[in-house]
Amino acid sequence: MVEKRLGALPVVAGFLRRLDVAGTVDRACPIGERALSTHGQIVEALIANRLTSPLPLQHVAHWARDWAVEEVLGLSADILNDDRLARALDAIAPNLEGIVGSVGARAIDVFGLDVARMHWDMTSMSLHGAYEENEDDYPTPAYGHPKDRRTDLKQIQAGLAVTGDGGVPVFHRAYDGGAAEVSQVTTAMTNLSAMAGERNFLLVGDSKLISWNNVGAMTDAGVGFIAPLAAARVPAGLFASLDQNTARPVEYAAQRDANKPADQRCSYRVLEDTMELTGPRKRDRAHRLRRILVHSSANATAAANARALKLKRTAEELDKLTRTAGSRYYPDGDAVTRKITQIISKRKVTAYLRTEVTIGPDTAKPTLAWFFDQQAIDAEAATDGWYALLSNLDPKEADAAEVLIRYKGQPTVERRYSDFKGPLAVTPMFLHHNRRIAALITVICLALLIFCLIEREVRRALLPATGLIGFYAFDNRTVKPTGRLILHALSRIRYQPGHNGSPPKILIPDQIQVHLLELLKIDPSQPRWTTE
Repeated sequence: MVEKRLGALPVVAGFLRRLDVAGTVDRACPIGERALSTHGQIVEALIANRLTSPLPLQHVAHWARDWAVEEVLGLSADILNDDRLARALDAIAPNLEGIVGSVGARAIDVFGLDVARMHWDMTSMSLHGAYEENEDDYPTPAYGHPKDRRTDLKQIQAGLAVTGDGGVPVFHRAYDGGAAEVSQVTTAMTNLSAMAGERNFLLVGDSKLISWNNVGAMTDAGVGFIAPLAAARVPAGLFASLDQNTARPVEYAAQRDANKPADQRCSYRVLEDTMELTGPRKRDRAHRLRRILVHSSANATAAANARALKLKRTAEELDKLTRTAGSRYYPDGDAVTRKITQIISKRKVTAYLRTEVTIGPDTAKPTLAWFFDQQAIDAEAATDGWYALLSNLDPKEADAAEVLIRYKGQPTVERRYSDFKGPLAVTPMFLHHNRRIAALITVICLALLIFCLIEREVRRALLPATGLIGFYAFDNRTVKPTGRLILHALSRIRYQPGHNGSPPKILIPDQIQVHLLELLKIDPSQPRWTTE
């Protein structure tokens, strides 16, 4: 009797059905009645593959044969060959915007997602291949500044908008590998406004959200925003002139400090003024924005520690150079100067390192004298812990402290990119052309949507509790469930087909799987989970 892996397939199928993914795809990309499978069914199978066995897009048929895909999704393994998968990706590629918008809007409606606050960010994915011929209607792979620092590989970029409610990615879009992030904000805002409908929403992003064009577009559309002010735009001497003792304390505790005593938690203080953002031309109207000046004790401590370590290592290297100046390693002044330049570049101490290289009149050997400018160090230390946020929110809607609190959800989108590239294995990509790249990114982002909804539903069902026991063997600690932990725990469920008149069996090894299925309201004992 052959066993198959069941894992999280019933859960994934249940969420796919609630989101009507297959129906949405099939309405956008109809197929002949004689076809053995619709494009929507293939897309659902690819999503299930991402969530249960995230490997590069190959051997999907082998996965379907080892897992209970036919019993759950109604697709035989033979159908899921490479050619059929490629045809499905080709079919959905021209309709990605409609599919993404429809599924995202349905997620908001069915799961009651609060879209009052949305977090936006972009990331890059490295590609393997030349991609010399590309279709104009789809994002073009290009060299850029990849997050993984593989500058030898071309990249494609993706933007993701997640809700403040559970960090659920309800919108995504692929972009050219060399596209500037700052120029993509307006398009994303327009799509998000359409999904939000008549509801107002707040767009939170990184410093690339801020440009004269973007601010004007968001303000004219009635969209509120919060984003940090880029360091290059901070006026000289601004932070050094601030006194944290005059700033207002903020009642906010970071998640990392939740279990720490109050006196050991990071503290935040805020001041507020205004800033004018001018346009590229003199006749352009200036945007007057609120500027929230934030002091973080954790950031201040980290900056002070980093500077102390940097100075210590710089001093060690310079002391060594002082001793060896004039040796065969550094025989002349030019060699000593080159080494100093190397140290300054490596340690980034230009602002406060002072050096002097002299040549002995009798020995003709170089000598080095150096010191740190304490005044320059003190000036930099005065800025430790400060950063600025820009916003167009009405002060009556959110004071300076509330602006900071709302911004603090921004790491959520970065965590979703970690899920995107980690548990869902978005890379490496091996595809023939950019049309299929765009389609596969959409498939993976839809898988990420379900991944995050599963996490959100488990956490909501647990309330008022916040954790579960049983995720780790021989460990009775209460752990906050994440999508990764939930899917890993469910992966141990197996399916035993019926044989010689005996009924099929669901083999659930531990109580944690039973509990998760109850929290998700999924009954794995049904013979076909795709039926109503």
